Amino acid sequence: MLTLALLAAALLVWPQLKPIRRLRPKGKREVVVPQWLWLIAAVTVTYLVAGVGGLIAGTVLAAVTYHIIKQGKRNRALRAATEALSNGLGGVVDELRAGAHPAAAAEGAAQDTPKPADEVLKAAAATARLGGDVERTLKELRQPLLKTAVDQLAKAWHVSAKHGVALADVLDATRSDLDQRAAFARQVHARMAGPRASAAVLAGLPVFAILLGELSGARPLHTLIETTAGQLLLVLGALFLAAGLWWTKRITEVEP
Repeated sequence: MLTLALLAAALLVWPQLKPIRRLRPKGKREVVVPQWLWLIAAVTVTYLVAGVGGLIAGTVLAAVTYHIIKQGKRNRALRAATEALSNGLGGVVDELRAGAHPAAAAEGAAQDTPKPADEVLKAAAATARLGGDVERTLKELRQPLLKTAVDQLAKAWHVSAKHGVALADVLDATRSDLDQRAAFARQVHARMAGPRASAAVLAGLPVFAILLGELSGARPLHTLIETTAGQLLLVLGALFLAAGLWWTKRITEVEP
């Protein structure tokens, strides 16, 4: 109770930031709190409220949640980049079939292609204009989001250069394959919305059960926070919950 009273008093006397912002230069009026300060505050509050077991449980759940959110953002960016590269290759194919030089075709398509896919087309255009090895340039290109797609594009360029196959045909085949992979990834993501929602509901059931126990007078929080057995159960429950969340994310997501 003393800890909660001190936290409440600290919130009441917390200084207002508006006067400080008005005294700052116009471009620096926003007060940015470092992330490490938020982290220290969260660790301190969790330790004071829930003990060592709560701190370990919170760390595990926070790490898994951060990984899931980061992986979700990466998958969305990957799908968008793959679709952008596919559309860019479509523009290259159209220019090639209209009689344009590969360098001009790739450079022209890159102007209408968003990042990071435009970097791939610009690199291919620059190398083709100088008569260099486009396959090698693409393989050496550092583009984490499009590594698989760029490798596939490099192989297509190699097939055209080595075996004399029309570049427009092999690039069109590559574009078609990228389209199918992106469409499959979108389809799987949409169909897995129901299972992801069910998993989120199931993940929230332990919290709901604890709240229900507190309302009914069973005092589960006292057991979890104040006893050694409760601390161990808190950590064990967090590990099981984190494993379930991670496994759900693993089986409901697919990379294009």
